[in-house]
Amino acid sequence: MSAKSVRSDPRFFVSLIVFLQLALCLVIFFDIPIARQVVGFAYLTFIPGYILVKLLKVDSLGKLGTVLFSVGFSIAFLMLTGLAVNELGSMMNLSGPLSILPLFVALNGLILFFTALVYLRRVNIGGWKIAVKNFPPSALSLALLPILSIVGTYFVNSGNSNSLLMLALVGISMLFAFCILRKQLRPELHPFALSMIALALLFQSSLVSNYIVGFGSDVPVEYFVFRTTQINTHWSPIFAPDVGYGRINAMLSVTILPTTYSTILNLSATWVFKILFPLIFSLVPLGLYSLLRGYVGKKYAFISSFLLMAQSTFYTEMLGLNRQMIAELFFILLFFVVLNKKIQTAQKMTSFIIFSIALIVSHYALAEIFLIFLSFTLIFLMIYKHPGRNVTIGMVLLFFVMMFSWYIYTSGSSVFNSFVSFGEQVTSQLGDFLNPASRGQEVLTGIGIQSSPSIWNTISRAFAYLTQGLIIIGFLALILKRTRIRFDREYYVLSIAAMSLLAMLLVVPGLANTLNMTRFYHILLFFIAPFCAMGAAFLVKLVTKQEKELLVSIMLLVVIIPYFLFQTGFMYEITKSDSWSLPLSEHRMGILRLYGSVGYIDEYSVIGTKWLSREINFADSKLYADGASATNVLSIYGDIYRGYINGLNNQTQVEGHGIVYLSTLNVEYGIITYGGNIWNSTELSFLGEMNELYTNGRCEIRQLPS
Repeated sequence: MSAKSVRSDPRFFVSLIVFLQLALCLVIFFDIPIARQVVGFAYLTFIPGYILVKLLKVDSLGKLGTVLFSVGFSIAFLMLTGLAVNELGSMMNLSGPLSILPLFVALNGLILFFTALVYLRRVNIGGWKIAVKNFPPSALSLALLPILSIVGTYFVNSGNSNSLLMLALVGISMLFAFCILRKQLRPELHPFALSMIALALLFQSSLVSNYIVGFGSDVPVEYFVFRTTQINTHWSPIFAPDVGYGRINAMLSVTILPTTYSTILNLSATWVFKILFPLIFSLVPLGLYSLLRGYVGKKYAFISSFLLMAQSTFYTEMLGLNRQMIAELFFILLFFVVLNKKIQTAQKMTSFIIFSIALIVSHYALAEIFLIFLSFTLIFLMIYKHPGRNVTIGMVLLFFVMMFSWYIYTSGSSVFNSFVSFGEQVTSQLGDFLNPASRGQEVLTGIGIQSSPSIWNTISRAFAYLTQGLIIIGFLALILKRTRIRFDREYYVLSIAAMSLLAMLLVVPGLANTLNMTRFYHILLFFIAPFCAMGAAFLVKLVTKQEKELLVSIMLLVVIIPYFLFQTGFMYEITKSDSWSLPLSEHRMGILRLYGSVGYIDEYSVIGTKWLSREINFADSKLYADGASATNVLSIYGDIYRGYINGLNNQTQVEGHGIVYLSTLNVEYGIITYGGNIWNSTELSFLGEMNELYTNGRCEIRQLPS
């Protein structure tokens, strides 16, 4: 029997899965460092999904599609299996259903069950081995980019130079240039290049500190509900100290999923968010590339995926939105399923249902946006009497029912109530239509109404406007049929929907503030990014009467590379001007920006917080802290619900045996922040009257005397 036929034999596949399970059991039983984390993560994140791909006989995906679907199915499998174990364990009064034994038995039992089905159905397993031909050894040099980022963050964390991080950004720029210039890098290597770029950018930001960095987003609350689930070894769907916590607790992507990884891999909660989630999120640009290459070709698909990563939201704000990082993978996979004509009907609906459920339990806003896009496409095609088989009424109704069923019956309907609240906020601001400020600061900055703080910011905005201008030109070229690229009906309508939503965000007061304009734009780039390259091609053809590929490439290089270098903060660091880049400019960043806006947490504050959480009984004493501490370090590393923390300012009246927590920002720099206001710690005269319970030189905990 040939090697190929052996690999295609279901018996060999079953043997391979059993061997991998035994290997996982060994590394877990003996708790072998690194091996347990690496083997466990690879096994849990790929194998269950790959088995489902073969079981469902989704054979038209290609190698990249198979990898993406395998990871997507695997993550959905982990969340839904964890949910089933959690609910069945609760019904059986099992203590700690999300502890390692119930989880491990359930996960491996189901994997063996699905493997047995593959064997019994005699599914062809051919193609499980990833081909390495056409992959030259020299291409492995691309792996230097994430290595440079990882080593570079180590040096930055040690207080040394950021030179390696700067070098990595230069390397990314050069790689982008090589990839879009003809014959410099084969298109077959584009996915690998994109994955290396994504990992380099994400790890440069996620690993820059040994602790969680908020980036001004929701990660403190995400971490809190994760730790609550992890500590209790149980997820409670009824968790609503307030709407903000309740709606995030309803998301399995930041409760059951990280708990499963942390428990099986014996990995701390911090590193689950800082390493594992960015690894998963790095597949999103690959998903976009896989979706777009069938419409705009490999080169333009690569450019579009790079543009998605070039915008700073990808490697800053998104790292503070772990539930959205997971959800975006399902978001792009759903559109891949909906638009792919090669997937058979039964497999399409099964994949649609699995990814839909996974998206719904991962992120409420992205699920709502998906429903809006799907509904818009269906209605548009019906009005113009061009119904398609890819988007059906059944799909829309099914997604709608599943979404609102989950959001109404979990966490006290907090997610559903949030939808209603956001709608009321927007309608209440419609009277301010003529007031530009009602659109939000990000919108005003984006359209150039806000003044630039420096000449370098002005130049940065100019390149951002150039990318946006090319997108608009490319869209008009598509509408006017002045481009060689043709989309099918569904993708054409989705593009119109994306541009229409972008226009509404600029026009409708308060709409951009419901999610944040930068996050909206990041999501819309999934659809509108190809227009940038199409706009450049249209302009070149308009001037030269021919679509000269080299000129198009040069134009895109001249626009996108400077845009990328400004977005990453590279140019601000070179010119030593004001910068928001934590990895490059932490050493010279303003203290208020570092600890307040960015949400940086230092070791002294973490140690003090853990002492406070361990030694103080909050039932007998009120806790006081400033806004930065309450939002970040106390919530993340103290596991303290922010509703239990009283504001600290110059008007504070400490009651009873009240406890005051002072972080590095308060002690070392003498700054107190709360509600957007700033005070000097010397203005809090009552601090001098309090006994010092704890100090480590930069963090203090004080209490009123009895």
